[in-house]
Amino acid sequence: MYYSSGNYEAFARPRPPKDAASKHAWIVGSGLAGLAAAVFMIRDAAVPGENITILEKGSLAGGALDGIEEPEKGFVIRGGREMENHFECLWDCFRTIPSLEVEGASVLDEFYWLNKDDPNYSLQRATVERGQDAHTDGLFTLNKKAQKDLVKVFLATREEMENKRIDEVFGRDFLDSNFWLYWRTMFAFEEWHSALEMKLYLHRFIHHIGGLPDFSALKFTKYNQYESLVLPMTKWLSEQGVRFQYDTEVTDVEFDLTASAKRATRIEWTRTGEHAGDTGVDLGEDDYVLMTIGSLVDNSDEGDHHTAATLNRGPASAWDLWKKIARKDPSFGRPEVFCSSIDETKWESATVTTLDERIAEYIRRIAKRDPFSGRVVTGGIVTVKDSSWLMSWTVNRQPHFKKQPKDQIVVWVYSLFVDTPGDYVKKPMSECTGEEITAEWLYHLGVPEADIPELAATGAKCVPVMMPYVTSFFMPRKAGDRPDVVPEGAENFAFIGQFAETSRDCIFTTEYSVRTGMEATYQLFGVERGVPEVFNSTYDVRTLLDASARLKDGEKTELPGPAVLRRKIAKGLDSTEIGVLLREHGIL
Repeated sequence: MYYSSGNYEAFARPRPPKDAASKHAWIVGSGLAGLAAAVFMIRDAAVPGENITILEKGSLAGGALDGIEEPEKGFVIRGGREMENHFECLWDCFRTIPSLEVEGASVLDEFYWLNKDDPNYSLQRATVERGQDAHTDGLFTLNKKAQKDLVKVFLATREEMENKRIDEVFGRDFLDSNFWLYWRTMFAFEEWHSALEMKLYLHRFIHHIGGLPDFSALKFTKYNQYESLVLPMTKWLSEQGVRFQYDTEVTDVEFDLTASAKRATRIEWTRTGEHAGDTGVDLGEDDYVLMTIGSLVDNSDEGDHHTAATLNRGPASAWDLWKKIARKDPSFGRPEVFCSSIDETKWESATVTTLDERIAEYIRRIAKRDPFSGRVVTGGIVTVKDSSWLMSWTVNRQPHFKKQPKDQIVVWVYSLFVDTPGDYVKKPMSECTGEEITAEWLYHLGVPEADIPELAATGAKCVPVMMPYVTSFFMPRKAGDRPDVVPEGAENFAFIGQFAETSRDCIFTTEYSVRTGMEATYQLFGVERGVPEVFNSTYDVRTLLDASARLKDGEKTELPGPAVLRRKIAKGLDSTEIGVLLREHGIL
């Protein structure tokens, strides 16, 4: 396997690998990584669809990419996915998947046209004092010390950032800036999370620094991620003959391990009902297994409008499987690094479905758009800057579900400080019912306090969800804590998903999941086409100059020395390409 860029590789069609028709694949987990791996196996590795089996513990595909209608509770979305132009592997995958909305178009076509016609951007990024504009005004408010901290982390080696927390490499000046407010609420970073992951994010999205304050960097699907992404994939895969084996909990994978080679020899599982006696499968010479390890949504618990979600600290099957596998070889990673600190990896989200038209007016005032227009509404999260929970909320294009009534609005709410008492409801979010979370949200929208009890009780339905491991991949780590997608010596197996290690990309993105599935397929099956490399904006001097200018809030760089010397230096620079470049990108 190798990385590539440019149209020559992007448009090339690889020849079928030798003996592709005889290969069989078993994919553990039907999240985005597993689904994407199956797409690449069929399209690029010429593996027949009927030779691919996807093993899933639940009764539905998609993993964390969910969007569920529960008639008694309301609509449920545990999270949302922010996307951008340079998710190279993701778009490579979805150019193949037919749209369910537009005849003759791919999911990529549909997404591209949608975001051309209705580009995303926010008109109010943050509020204070119960719905008033926080006037972040697109500024990063990084003083000289905070800028120095940022540059130091950006230029540091990966090794220097290993096993360090964000608050160990950034000072209070940085952590009190608008930049950190935008960053932490957009990506769900806490101060105790990984400095290495923070560094990787800076490099990965340096080309979008200018779009952070108003979310113009982002693009979103038409509906929730399950209906817009997962359903088209599963439909296409099923049509190719791929078998989805639901209600199957993989409990172990056995290996034959020697000094020179590693082979997976058997998958152990448990099934229920008529298949209860089926305990697994032995893997032959032409069998391959791709394992999704870890899970950000394992042990999630739903409450309802009258019941709080609970924090499940009990056994977690996805993590237990990885722990069992990891004990067999040092190259299989160290899952305990990520799953052993639930109080540092949990947060809670809630889905509010409005039932009373009065709530829509408060959303309209803050979003400055009509929530019923079918177009962009908030354009990303609105952060309540003075919320004790550090609450953020968003309204995507409505309807967010195809079956959603036209007079309802689906709102996603989440908080980073779930154990801190609220400002209206004097309880931590973690102890609140859906009604209480709705009341706290309405308070910060600016609803008169006299109206809040009635609107919270009857004007909406709210489903809270507690997720113990949702930011587990942000825990401080070092090399080797995550296993390589294909460990050295592995002949017929790979690790995929957010806890497998791949080059330069950053986790908590749809792109990362798809990239691991693509790399696993290309390596194991010998696909002769290059995997698209991570977008190289971090090596583009123009991007770096643009980012530098934006991070300084437009303040120009002063040349050193007395005025006469400065004029001489400026004249010398202006006679070169360097001077043109510096002025063009706002540095001088």
